[in-house]
Amino acid sequence: MKKDGMNATLYDYQQRDLAQLFKALEGAGPQHRLLYQLPTGGGKTVMFSEIARKFINETGRKVVILTHRLELCRQTSTTLRKAGIRNKVINSDTKKINETSFECYVAMVETLRNRIEDGKFDTSQTGLLIIDEAHHNSFSKLFSAFDHALVIGVTATPLSSDSAIAMHDIYQQLIIGEGIEALIKNGFLARPTTWRYDVEINSLEKGSGGDFTISTSDELYSSPAMLQLLMDAYQSHSKNKKTLIFNNGIFTSKNVCQFFSDAGYDIRHLDNTTTAAERENILQWFRKTSNAILTSVSILTTGFDEPTIRTVILNRATTSLTLFHQMIGRGSRSLPKKKTFTIIDLGNNTERFGPWEAKVDWQYIFDHPDEYTKKMNEQLSAGTHHMRSDLRSLFPDTLELSFDVQAAYRIALSEQKKPINVLHESIRQHALMC
Repeated sequence: MKKDGMNATLYDYQQRDLAQLFKALEGAGPQHRLLYQLPTGGGKTVMFSEIARKFINETGRKVVILTHRLELCRQTSTTLRKAGIRNKVINSDTKKINETSFECYVAMVETLRNRIEDGKFDTSQTGLLIIDEAHHNSFSKLFSAFDHALVIGVTATPLSSDSAIAMHDIYQQLIIGEGIEALIKNGFLARPTTWRYDVEINSLEKGSGGDFTISTSDELYSSPAMLQLLMDAYQSHSKNKKTLIFNNGIFTSKNVCQFFSDAGYDIRHLDNTTTAAERENILQWFRKTSNAILTSVSILTTGFDEPTIRTVILNRATTSLTLFHQMIGRGSRSLPKKKTFTIIDLGNNTERFGPWEAKVDWQYIFDHPDEYTKKMNEQLSAGTHHMRSDLRSLFPDTLELSFDVQAAYRIALSEQKKPINVLHESIRQHALMC
Protein backbone atom coordinates (compact mmCIF):
# COMPACT_ATOMS: atom_id res chain seq x y z
CA MET A 1 0.00 0.00 0.00
CA LYS A 2 1.42 3.34 -1.08
CA LYS A 3 1.36 6.00 1.61
CA ASP A 4 0.18 9.43 0.60
CA GLY A 5 0.94 12.70 2.39
CA MET A 6 -1.48 15.53 2.95
CA ASN A 7 -2.14 17.83 0.03
CA ALA A 8 -0.65 21.25 0.78
CA THR A 9 -3.59 22.98 -0.97
CA LEU A 10 -5.96 21.96 1.82
CA TYR A 11 -6.71 24.31 4.68
CA ASP A 12 -5.79 23.24 8.20
CA TYR A 13 -9.32 22.17 9.14
CA GLN A 14 -9.63 20.16 5.91
CA GLN A 15 -6.33 18.40 6.55
CA ARG A 16 -7.50 17.61 10.07
CA ASP A 17 -10.81 16.21 8.82
CA LEU A 18 -9.10 14.16 6.11
CA ALA A 19 -6.76 12.61 8.67
CA GLN A 20 -9.66 11.88 11.01
CA LEU A 21 -11.68 10.22 8.26
CA PHE A 22 -8.87 7.92 7.19
CA LYS A 23 -8.00 7.07 10.77
CA ALA A 24 -11.60 5.97 11.27
CA LEU A 25 -11.32 3.78 8.17
CA GLU A 26 -8.14 2.04 9.34
CA GLY A 27 -8.85 -1.65 9.78
CA ALA A 28 -12.51 -1.18 8.87
CA GLY A 29 -14.16 -3.98 6.95
CA PRO A 30 -16.40 -3.73 3.88
CA GLN A 31 -19.63 -1.78 4.32
CA HIS A 32 -18.21 0.26 7.20
CA ARG A 33 -19.99 3.58 6.83
CA LEU A 34 -18.86 6.99 8.06
CA LEU A 35 -20.94 10.16 7.99
CA TYR A 36 -18.99 13.40 7.56
CA GLN A 37 -20.70 16.65 8.58
CA LEU A 38 -19.37 19.78 6.85
CA PRO A 39 -21.23 23.12 6.55
CA THR A 40 -22.25 24.53 3.20
CA GLY A 41 -19.25 26.52 1.98
CA GLY A 42 -16.75 24.36 3.86
CA GLY A 43 -15.19 23.02 0.66
CA LYS A 44 -17.15 19.81 0.22
CA THR A 45 -16.21 19.20 -3.42
CA VAL A 46 -12.52 19.76 -2.70
CA MET A 47 -12.78 17.25 0.13
CA PHE A 48 -14.38 14.73 -2.24
CA SER A 49 -11.42 14.97 -4.59
CA GLU A 50 -8.85 14.72 -1.80
CA ILE A 51 -10.57 11.74 -0.19
CA ALA A 52 -10.72 10.03 -3.60
CA ARG A 53 -7.11 10.90 -4.49
CA LYS A 54 -5.75 9.66 -1.17
CA PHE A 55 -7.80 6.44 -1.25
CA ILE A 56 -6.80 5.63 -4.84
CA ASN A 57 -3.11 6.29 -4.12
CA GLU A 58 -3.11 4.20 -0.95
CA THR A 59 -5.20 1.24 -2.12
CA GLY A 60 -5.16 1.24 -5.91
CA ARG A 61 -8.92 0.69 -5.87
CA LYS A 62 -11.59 2.72 -7.60
CA VAL A 63 -13.91 5.33 -6.10
CA VAL A 64 -17.54 6.08 -6.95
CA ILE A 65 -19.10 9.44 -5.99
CA LEU A 66 -22.89 9.68 -5.91
CA THR A 67 -24.82 12.94 -6.15
CA HIS A 68 -28.52 13.65 -6.63
CA ARG A 69 -28.27 16.29 -9.36
CA LEU A 70 -26.53 16.37 -12.72
CA GLU A 71 -25.06 19.82 -12.03
CA LEU A 72 -23.32 18.43 -8.95
CA CYS A 73 -21.95 15.55 -11.03
CA ARG A 74 -20.36 17.99 -13.45
CA GLN A 75 -18.96 20.24 -10.72
CA THR A 76 -17.46 17.26 -8.90
CA SER A 77 -15.97 15.83 -12.10
CA THR A 78 -14.30 19.16 -12.92
CA THR A 79 -12.74 19.39 -9.45
CA LEU A 80 -11.51 15.79 -9.67
CA ARG A 81 -9.95 16.45 -13.06
CA LYS A 82 -8.13 19.52 -11.71
CA ALA A 83 -6.77 17.31 -8.92
CA GLY A 84 -5.34 14.95 -11.54
CA ILE A 85 -7.89 12.17 -11.01
CA ARG A 86 -9.02 10.37 -14.17
CA ASN A 87 -12.79 10.29 -13.82
CA LYS A 88 -15.96 9.83 -15.81
CA VAL A 89 -19.50 11.09 -15.32
CA ILE A 90 -22.00 8.27 -15.79
CA ASN A 91 -25.21 9.78 -17.13
CA SER A 92 -28.22 8.69 -19.18
CA ASP A 93 -26.20 9.03 -22.39
CA THR A 94 -23.47 6.66 -21.18
CA LYS A 95 -23.80 3.44 -23.16
CA LYS A 96 -20.41 1.87 -22.53
CA ILE A 97 -17.99 2.28 -19.63
CA ASN A 98 -14.28 1.63 -20.17
CA GLU A 99 -13.33 0.56 -16.67
CA THR A 100 -9.60 0.45 -17.38
CA SER A 101 -9.39 4.15 -18.28
CA PHE A 102 -10.77 5.73 -15.12
CA GLU A 103 -9.99 5.73 -11.41
CA CYS A 104 -13.17 7.42 -10.28
CA TYR A 105 -16.78 7.62 -11.42
CA VAL A 106 -19.39 10.28 -10.67
CA ALA A 107 -23.08 9.49 -11.07
CA MET A 108 -26.62 10.08 -9.91
CA VAL A 109 -28.12 7.20 -7.97
CA GLU A 110 -30.86 6.16 -10.40
CA THR A 111 -28.57 6.37 -13.42
CA LEU A 112 -25.91 4.24 -11.77
CA ARG A 113 -28.45 1.70 -10.57
CA ASN A 114 -29.73 1.32 -14.14
CA ARG A 115 -26.20 0.79 -15.45
CA ILE A 116 -25.53 -1.83 -12.77
CA GLU A 117 -28.79 -3.65 -13.58
CA ASP A 118 -27.94 -3.52 -17.29
CA GLY A 119 -24.60 -5.15 -16.53
CA LYS A 120 -22.66 -2.15 -17.85
CA PHE A 121 -20.86 -1.32 -14.61
CA ASP A 122 -18.82 -3.74 -12.50
CA THR A 123 -18.97 -2.72 -8.85
CA SER A 124 -16.41 -5.28 -7.66
CA GLN A 125 -13.47 -2.95 -8.40
CA THR A 126 -14.88 -0.15 -6.26
CA GLY A 127 -13.32 0.19 -2.83
CA LEU A 128 -14.95 3.43 -1.68
CA LEU A 129 -18.39 4.91 -2.18
CA ILE A 130 -18.70 8.67 -1.43
CA ILE A 131 -22.24 10.00 -1.09
CA ASP A 132 -23.06 13.69 -1.44
CA GLU A 133 -26.08 15.13 0.42
CA ALA A 134 -26.19 11.88 2.38
CA HIS A 135 -29.26 12.91 4.36
CA HIS A 136 -31.25 11.86 1.26
CA ASN A 137 -31.78 8.19 2.03
CA SER A 138 -32.47 7.30 -1.61
CA PHE A 139 -28.77 6.46 -1.84
CA SER A 140 -29.10 3.50 0.53
CA LYS A 141 -30.81 1.45 -2.19
CA LEU A 142 -27.39 1.01 -3.83
CA PHE A 143 -25.54 -0.26 -0.76
CA SER A 144 -26.23 -3.91 -1.56
CA ALA A 145 -24.49 -3.51 -4.92
CA PHE A 146 -21.36 -2.23 -3.13
CA ASP A 147 -21.30 -4.69 -0.23
CA HIS A 148 -17.50 -4.96 -0.53
CA ALA A 149 -16.85 -1.19 -0.37
CA LEU A 150 -16.32 1.37 2.38
CA VAL A 151 -18.82 4.24 2.50
CA ILE A 152 -18.40 7.93 3.37
CA GLY A 153 -21.57 10.00 3.40
CA VAL A 154 -21.26 13.79 3.41
CA THR A 155 -23.88 16.28 4.56
CA ALA A 156 -24.16 19.70 6.19
CA THR A 157 -26.94 18.40 8.45
CA PRO A 158 -26.82 14.79 9.71
CA LEU A 159 -30.60 14.54 10.03
CA SER A 160 -32.40 12.11 7.73
CA SER A 161 -34.90 13.41 5.17
CA ASP A 162 -36.93 10.28 5.98
CA SER A 163 -38.03 10.32 9.62
CA ALA A 164 -38.58 6.55 9.49
CA ILE A 165 -34.88 5.86 8.81
CA ALA A 166 -32.41 7.47 11.20
CA MET A 167 -28.91 8.33 10.00
CA HIS A 168 -27.39 6.29 12.83
CA ASP A 169 -29.18 3.23 11.43
CA ILE A 170 -27.22 3.63 8.19
CA TYR A 171 -23.88 5.05 9.35
CA GLN A 172 -21.81 3.70 12.23
CA GLN A 173 -19.92 6.90 13.08
CA LEU A 174 -20.23 10.67 12.70
CA ILE A 175 -17.17 12.81 11.93
CA ILE A 176 -17.95 16.47 12.70
CA GLY A 177 -16.16 19.08 10.62
CA GLU A 178 -15.41 22.74 11.27
CA GLY A 179 -18.32 24.78 12.65
CA ILE A 180 -19.88 27.73 10.87
CA GLU A 181 -18.69 30.29 13.44
CA ALA A 182 -15.09 29.08 13.09
CA LEU A 183 -15.34 29.23 9.29
CA ILE A 184 -16.62 32.81 9.59
CA LYS A 185 -13.90 33.80 12.06
CA ASN A 186 -11.18 32.47 9.76
CA GLY A 187 -12.60 34.20 6.69
CA PHE A 188 -13.92 31.15 4.84
CA LEU A 189 -17.55 32.24 5.17
CA ALA A 190 -19.14 35.69 5.29
CA ARG A 191 -20.64 36.93 8.55
CA PRO A 192 -24.43 37.30 8.47
CA THR A 193 -26.61 40.16 9.62
CA THR A 194 -30.05 38.74 10.33
CA TRP A 195 -33.31 40.65 10.22
CA ARG A 196 -36.20 38.63 11.61
CA TYR A 197 -39.82 39.68 11.16
CA ASP A 198 -42.41 38.16 13.48
CA VAL A 199 -44.97 36.61 11.15
CA GLU A 200 -48.18 34.90 12.27
CA ILE A 201 -47.93 31.48 10.62
CA ASN A 202 -50.74 29.76 12.51
CA SER A 203 -52.68 29.27 9.26
CA LEU A 204 -49.92 27.03 7.87
CA GLU A 205 -50.61 23.30 7.89
CA LYS A 206 -48.03 20.53 7.92
CA GLY A 207 -48.13 17.87 5.22
CA SER A 208 -47.31 14.17 5.36
CA GLY A 209 -43.59 14.89 5.00
CA GLY A 210 -43.62 17.08 8.11
CA ASP A 211 -43.05 20.45 6.45
CA PHE A 212 -45.60 23.17 5.78
CA THR A 213 -47.80 22.54 2.76
CA ILE A 214 -47.39 24.49 -0.44
CA SER A 215 -51.09 25.34 -0.63
CA THR A 216 -51.33 26.98 2.81
CA SER A 217 -47.97 28.69 2.30
CA ASP A 218 -49.17 30.11 -1.03
CA GLU A 219 -52.31 31.50 0.61
CA LEU A 220 -50.32 33.29 3.30
CA TYR A 221 -47.30 34.48 1.33
CA SER A 222 -49.29 35.60 -1.73
CA SER A 223 -51.57 37.80 0.37
CA PRO A 224 -51.23 41.57 -0.22
CA ALA A 225 -50.02 42.07 3.35
CA MET A 226 -47.19 39.54 3.04
CA LEU A 227 -46.15 40.78 -0.39
CA GLN A 228 -45.94 44.30 1.04
CA LEU A 229 -43.98 43.08 4.07
CA LEU A 230 -41.52 41.38 1.72
CA MET A 231 -41.17 44.57 -0.29
CA ASP A 232 -40.68 46.68 2.85
CA ALA A 233 -38.05 44.27 4.19
CA TYR A 234 -36.18 44.29 0.88
CA GLN A 235 -36.24 48.08 0.60
CA SER A 236 -35.09 48.48 4.22
CA HIS A 237 -32.23 45.98 4.21
CA SER A 238 -31.35 44.88 0.68
CA LYS A 239 -32.25 47.53 -1.86
CA ASN A 240 -29.95 47.43 -4.90
CA LYS A 241 -28.12 44.36 -3.56
CA LYS A 242 -28.01 41.02 -5.35
CA THR A 243 -30.84 39.13 -3.65
CA LEU A 244 -32.03 35.52 -3.69
CA ILE A 245 -35.59 34.87 -2.46
CA PHE A 246 -36.75 31.40 -1.42
CA ASN A 247 -40.46 30.56 -1.53
CA ASN A 248 -42.42 27.39 -0.81
CA GLY A 249 -44.67 27.50 -3.89
CA ILE A 250 -44.49 28.50 -7.55
CA PHE A 251 -47.69 30.54 -7.19
CA THR A 252 -46.06 32.67 -4.49
CA SER A 253 -42.81 33.08 -6.39
CA LYS A 254 -44.58 34.27 -9.53
CA ASN A 255 -46.65 36.72 -7.48
CA VAL A 256 -43.46 38.02 -5.87
CA CYS A 257 -41.91 38.45 -9.31
CA GLN A 258 -44.93 40.38 -10.59
CA PHE A 259 -45.18 42.53 -7.45
CA PHE A 260 -41.52 43.59 -7.62
CA SER A 261 -41.59 44.02 -11.39
CA ASP A 262 -44.60 46.33 -11.11
CA ALA A 263 -42.56 48.39 -8.62
CA GLY A 264 -39.78 48.78 -11.19
CA TYR A 265 -37.26 46.23 -9.86
CA ASP A 266 -35.14 43.96 -12.05
CA ILE A 267 -36.37 40.50 -11.02
CA ARG A 268 -36.70 37.00 -12.49
CA HIS A 269 -38.52 33.84 -11.38
CA LEU A 270 -37.06 30.32 -11.45
CA ASP A 271 -38.53 26.93 -10.52
CA ASN A 272 -38.12 23.27 -11.43
CA THR A 273 -40.42 23.59 -14.45
CA THR A 274 -38.13 26.16 -16.08
CA THR A 275 -36.44 24.76 -19.20
CA ALA A 276 -32.69 24.15 -19.12
CA ALA A 277 -32.08 26.92 -21.66
CA GLU A 278 -34.24 29.42 -19.75
CA ARG A 279 -32.57 28.49 -16.49
CA GLU A 280 -29.10 29.05 -17.93
CA ASN A 281 -30.11 32.45 -19.31
CA ILE A 282 -31.61 33.49 -15.97
CA LEU A 283 -28.56 32.36 -13.99
CA GLN A 284 -26.21 34.15 -16.40
CA TRP A 285 -28.26 37.33 -15.94
CA PHE A 286 -28.17 36.84 -12.16
CA ARG A 287 -24.38 36.47 -12.14
CA LYS A 288 -23.78 39.56 -14.26
CA THR A 289 -26.37 41.92 -12.69
CA SER A 290 -25.24 43.52 -9.44
CA ASN A 291 -28.74 44.52 -8.25
CA ALA A 292 -30.53 41.42 -9.54
CA ILE A 293 -33.40 39.85 -7.60
CA LEU A 294 -34.05 36.15 -8.20
CA THR A 295 -37.18 34.60 -6.71
CA SER A 296 -37.16 30.82 -6.68
CA VAL A 297 -38.72 27.57 -5.49
CA SER A 298 -36.64 24.59 -4.28
CA ILE A 299 -34.30 24.35 -7.23
CA LEU A 300 -31.41 26.52 -5.95
CA THR A 301 -31.07 25.00 -2.47
CA THR A 302 -28.26 22.66 -3.66
CA GLY A 303 -25.90 22.51 -6.61
CA PHE A 304 -25.89 26.29 -7.06
CA ASP A 305 -22.89 28.43 -6.28
CA GLU A 306 -23.04 32.19 -6.78
CA PRO A 307 -20.66 33.88 -4.30
CA THR A 308 -21.78 37.41 -5.21
CA ILE A 309 -25.19 37.00 -3.53
CA ARG A 310 -25.52 39.71 -0.88
CA THR A 311 -28.91 38.86 0.61
CA VAL A 312 -30.94 35.71 1.18
CA ILE A 313 -34.63 36.18 1.93
CA LEU A 314 -36.54 33.29 3.48
CA ASN A 315 -40.01 34.15 2.20
CA ARG A 316 -41.35 30.97 3.71
CA ALA A 317 -41.46 28.95 6.89
CA THR A 318 -39.95 25.48 7.14
CA THR A 319 -39.66 22.76 9.75
CA SER A 320 -36.56 21.35 8.02
CA LEU A 321 -33.22 22.14 9.65
CA THR A 322 -31.49 20.88 6.51
CA LEU A 323 -33.43 23.22 4.22
CA PHE A 324 -32.85 26.14 6.60
CA HIS A 325 -29.07 25.66 6.37
CA GLN A 326 -29.14 25.02 2.63
CA MET A 327 -31.05 28.19 1.82
CA ILE A 328 -28.91 30.51 3.93
CA GLY A 329 -25.75 28.78 2.76
CA ARG A 330 -26.37 30.10 -0.77
CA GLY A 331 -25.38 33.58 0.41
CA SER A 332 -22.59 32.68 2.81
CA ARG A 333 -19.65 32.53 0.41
CA SER A 334 -16.86 34.92 1.30
CA LEU A 335 -15.08 37.10 -1.27
CA PRO A 336 -12.28 39.68 -0.96
CA LYS A 337 -14.91 42.43 -1.20
CA LYS A 338 -17.68 40.49 0.54
CA LYS A 339 -17.12 39.73 4.21
CA THR A 340 -20.77 40.02 5.29
CA PHE A 341 -24.18 39.14 3.90
CA THR A 342 -27.79 39.72 4.92
CA ILE A 343 -30.46 37.24 5.99
CA ILE A 344 -34.10 38.36 6.00
CA ASP A 345 -36.34 35.84 7.74
CA LEU A 346 -40.08 36.09 7.06
CA GLY A 347 -41.00 32.68 8.44
CA ASN A 348 -39.87 32.69 12.09
CA ASN A 349 -37.18 30.20 11.07
CA THR A 350 -34.36 31.66 13.16
CA GLU A 351 -36.66 31.57 16.17
CA ARG A 352 -37.30 27.88 15.45
CA PHE A 353 -33.74 26.75 14.76
CA GLY A 354 -31.62 29.48 16.29
CA PRO A 355 -29.18 31.72 14.41
CA TRP A 356 -27.69 30.07 11.32
CA GLU A 357 -24.16 30.61 12.60
CA ALA A 358 -24.84 29.30 16.12
CA LYS A 359 -23.16 26.12 17.33
CA VAL A 360 -25.25 22.98 16.82
CA ASP A 361 -24.86 19.72 18.73
CA TRP A 362 -24.70 17.52 15.62
CA GLN A 363 -23.73 14.46 17.63
CA TYR A 364 -26.94 14.73 19.66
CA ILE A 365 -29.01 15.14 16.48
CA PHE A 366 -27.26 12.12 14.91
CA ASP A 367 -27.73 9.97 18.03
CA HIS A 368 -31.24 11.13 19.00
CA PRO A 369 -33.09 12.39 15.90
CA ASP A 370 -36.52 11.51 17.29
CA GLU A 371 -35.92 13.51 20.46
CA TYR A 372 -34.68 16.48 18.45
CA THR A 373 -37.67 16.38 16.09
CA LYS A 374 -40.08 16.07 19.02
CA LYS A 375 -38.58 19.15 20.68
CA MET A 376 -38.90 21.10 17.43
CA ASN A 377 -42.55 20.11 17.06
CA GLU A 378 -43.32 21.00 20.66
CA GLN A 379 -41.66 24.37 20.21
CA LEU A 380 -43.61 24.95 17.02
CA SER A 381 -46.98 24.21 18.59
CA ALA A 382 -46.36 25.85 21.98
CA GLY A 383 -48.61 28.81 22.60
CA THR A 384 -50.12 28.83 19.11
CA HIS A 385 -53.71 28.48 18.02
CA HIS A 386 -54.17 27.06 14.55
CA MET A 387 -56.34 29.07 12.18
CA ARG A 388 -57.80 27.28 9.17
CA SER A 389 -56.33 28.59 5.92
CA ASP A 390 -59.79 29.33 4.50
CA LEU A 391 -60.44 31.64 7.45
CA ARG A 392 -56.99 33.23 7.12
CA SER A 393 -57.70 34.03 3.47
CA LEU A 394 -60.62 36.25 4.54
CA PHE A 395 -58.13 38.77 5.97
CA PRO A 396 -55.50 39.22 3.21
CA ASP A 397 -54.63 42.82 4.05
CA THR A 398 -53.26 42.38 7.56
CA LEU A 399 -50.53 40.41 9.28
CA GLU A 400 -52.08 40.88 12.75
CA LEU A 401 -54.72 38.25 13.37
CA SER A 402 -54.34 37.59 17.08
CA PHE A 403 -54.65 39.81 20.10
CA ASP A 404 -53.73 38.61 23.60
CA VAL A 405 -55.96 40.65 25.91
CA GLN A 406 -54.39 39.32 29.11
CA ALA A 407 -50.86 40.08 27.92
CA ALA A 408 -51.91 43.57 26.81
CA TYR A 409 -53.55 44.16 30.20
CA ARG A 410 -50.39 43.10 32.08
CA ILE A 411 -48.29 45.44 29.95
CA ALA A 412 -50.73 48.30 30.57
CA LEU A 413 -50.52 47.75 34.33
CA SER A 414 -46.72 47.59 34.28
CA GLU A 415 -46.61 50.86 32.33
CA GLN A 416 -49.21 52.43 34.69
CA LYS A 417 -51.70 52.93 31.88
CA LYS A 418 -55.47 52.83 32.21
CA PRO A 419 -57.31 49.62 31.22
CA ILE A 420 -59.16 51.60 28.54
CA ASN A 421 -55.90 51.56 26.54
CA VAL A 422 -56.25 47.80 26.13
CA LEU A 423 -59.71 48.26 24.63
CA HIS A 424 -58.38 50.92 22.23
CA GLU A 425 -55.56 48.60 21.13
CA SER A 426 -58.02 45.74 20.59
CA ILE A 427 -60.25 47.95 18.44
CA ARG A 428 -57.20 49.07 16.41
CA GLN A 429 -56.24 45.47 15.73
CA HIS A 430 -59.79 44.53 14.69
CA ALA A 431 -59.90 47.54 12.37
CA LEU A 432 -56.77 46.30 10.62
CA MET A 433 -58.43 42.95 10.02
CA CYS A 434 -61.53 44.55 8.55
